[in-house]
Amino acid sequence: MPGLSRRAFLAAVGASAVAWAVPTRMLGRALASPAAPADVVTTLTQTIRLAAPHYRKYRTLAIGPGEPYEPRLDVLGRAPDAARVARRRSLAYLGHMTDIHMIDAQSPTRIEPLAGQSPTMWAGVERPQDSMTAHVTSAMVDAMSQARLSPITGAPMSAVVVTGDSADMHSELELSWYITALDGGEILPNSGAPGVYEGVQAWPEATYAWHPDDPGIDPYGAYGFPRIPGLLDAVVSSPVQSVGLPVPWFAVYGNHDTLLLGTFGIDSQTRARAVGDRKAATWEALASGWLGGLAATGSLAQRAGNTLTSTFGSQPGMRSVTPDPARKLFEQREFMAAHLRSPAVPGPVGHGFTPANVETGQTWWTADVGANVRLFGLDTCNQIAGPDGAVPAEQFEWLKQQLAVAERDRKLSVVLSHHNSTTLENGAVPAIGPAQRLYHAEEFVSMLLSFRTVVAWINGHTHINTITPHQRASGGGFWEVTAASCIDFPQQQQLVELVDNRDGTLSIFTTTLDHASAATWTDGDFSQAGLASLSRQLAANDWVENPAMRLGSPLDRNCELLIEAPFDLSTISDADLEAARATDVARLLAYGRGHAEAGSA
Repeated sequence: MPGLSRRAFLAAVGASAVAWAVPTRMLGRALASPAAPADVVTTLTQTIRLAAPHYRKYRTLAIGPGEPYEPRLDVLGRAPDAARVARRRSLAYLGHMTDIHMIDAQSPTRIEPLAGQSPTMWAGVERPQDSMTAHVTSAMVDAMSQARLSPITGAPMSAVVVTGDSADMHSELELSWYITALDGGEILPNSGAPGVYEGVQAWPEATYAWHPDDPGIDPYGAYGFPRIPGLLDAVVSSPVQSVGLPVPWFAVYGNHDTLLLGTFGIDSQTRARAVGDRKAATWEALASGWLGGLAATGSLAQRAGNTLTSTFGSQPGMRSVTPDPARKLFEQREFMAAHLRSPAVPGPVGHGFTPANVETGQTWWTADVGANVRLFGLDTCNQIAGPDGAVPAEQFEWLKQQLAVAERDRKLSVVLSHHNSTTLENGAVPAIGPAQRLYHAEEFVSMLLSFRTVVAWINGHTHINTITPHQRASGGGFWEVTAASCIDFPQQQQLVELVDNRDGTLSIFTTTLDHASAATWTDGDFSQAGLASLSRQLAANDWVENPAMRLGSPLDRNCELLIEAPFDLSTISDADLEAARATDVARLLAYGRGHAEAGSA
């Protein structure tokens, strides 16, 4: 540890060893070893691609060649110094997860029959892989754990940021599954009757859905989707074990964590249906039993009639299912409260949210990662209607004030939100009562550009790997980094590392990460990793949209994003970085020891 004196080194080792309950000698050896790029499987070493070129015909996946980093100079505006490679030092190494979409596929509030009305308009309301989200998320957590040392510098991961759409249909059960997957633990991805799948993929009248027991009765069969008997019951019968993230993680709201299907307001009738015993299998049942009952023009008598027929099941296409109180839809503050109930390890308590957030209802926050990086977690979700977002005036002004403080404190500022610059355009306001001004993409980006401390804006929402430069007219700017999702192909997430090139420039390395499961699914493999692999294969065969498009271009995946340093980075001493490294390495050693002991028990 060249930045620390021997005395300071011993003090850092001793303090971190005590704090994380790891042997002092083990930690000392780890810190004394020179940092080197970690040998970890990422898309730098291999990719997963469609095995055949036939569009709209069922295809398997296969291993492809890795992708090197693509230098991007859009913001820097000049050729970088080639010698930076030998000088660079890591300032922060983060993981980025977004659009997890943990799904209870049997919930009565799911509105899958919309897919039968318009598959293109309602793409994503029903997917063949919906029941396997716990398997995919756990496999992605496993991949993040394996990548806990940087493939570029060998630096230890400091934190993971989660940019929304974690609970797909707003249920407490989905919320608990997602938090358990990230913290580590066991999930049984089932609701209702034990060991039995009760949902549209098992019901022959739901002709818009893939039926793994008999795909000949739906459009998926015509596209070559396989017959996989016993799949659905296997999915809901076996517990999923998640290793948990090895580092603290921070979360923000997504539109699916705010509105039903990320689009519709939630009323008392919807909340009652969530814990009830009726689920629509067909469009007719959904329209008359739910959408008709919610129609703004419906009379009181009409609404009452619709409620009664839904309740007593006399509508064609309405199925009886096993009710489950765990399917309760959460209130907005309950989302934050659930994060505060999460265990202190890996932490932090609340994952960005604080007791004050729950008390006041304020849904945004700020937190430091190490001594040099400040995170700003925003809530860009519209509370009224619509999937896209905006920044309310109160939050906009708060962020301006906080960025001014970060600039004074010389903190590298990373802004987190669910929505990105192409989807920050929602103008829905309350029909009754006061409404504050909503800021949209152009104004928001302009404000961020006024602070040189902002180096990155990290987000999701579109399920597409995208990297966008934002430049000042006077030179410089920041990078917007949008990751794909865990639900749609390619089911990739990201590693993000901020690196000081010691020449007045900063590099932000982005590395796309596949989840830890085989590229090619083996027929009949219903293991936890096997079902994650199958989910990715099913997602790659989306016949409504073009799934390969969601990969983005090579300039949206593994990249080195260069910018001018926002301040003199030499003011960040090597000693300070090494002291922070001692804490991060001790945390990772404690994580590894804990899992080794659990495995031998």
